Amino acid sequence: MTDDEIKFLLKNVQTIAVVGWSPKPDRASHSVAAYLKRRGYRVIPVNPGHAGEQALGEVVCASLLGINTPVDMVDIFRRSSEVEPVVDDALRLPGLKAVWMQLGVVNEVAAEKARAAGLQVVMDRCPAIEIPRLGI
Repeated sequence: MTDDEIKFLLKNVQTIAVVGWSPKPDRASHSVAAYLKRRGYRVIPVNPGHAGEQALGEVVCASLLGINTPVDMVDIFRRSSEVEPVVDDALRLPGLKAVWMQLGVVNEVAAEKARAAGLQVVMDRCPAIEIPRLGI
């Protein structure tokens, strides 16, 4: 995606599900989710090991399919080899606009599935880096 497309995306999403969120403050998924929350996004943590706990003002969900509110973007903190099932679940979410794979996460098969379903796809980037870089 181009910088303009990423900027448009980040300006037009409100609710972000963070798959692979960690309660450990030293983990990137924790700090990025907290950053997004501070920037005004609604952030829904997804981690089966912490399902039902409270974080970022939300209940942690076990999976994307357990989220009972519309999600605009799924931000994935998983190994590249583990992304495809996450995208398969994401494709079942009504109203989803985008799938975002974090730094170091690239899965072309999953990306093509998402694109074929009409979603925007960002790979190997971090919104906590892109937001200040793009002046959002």
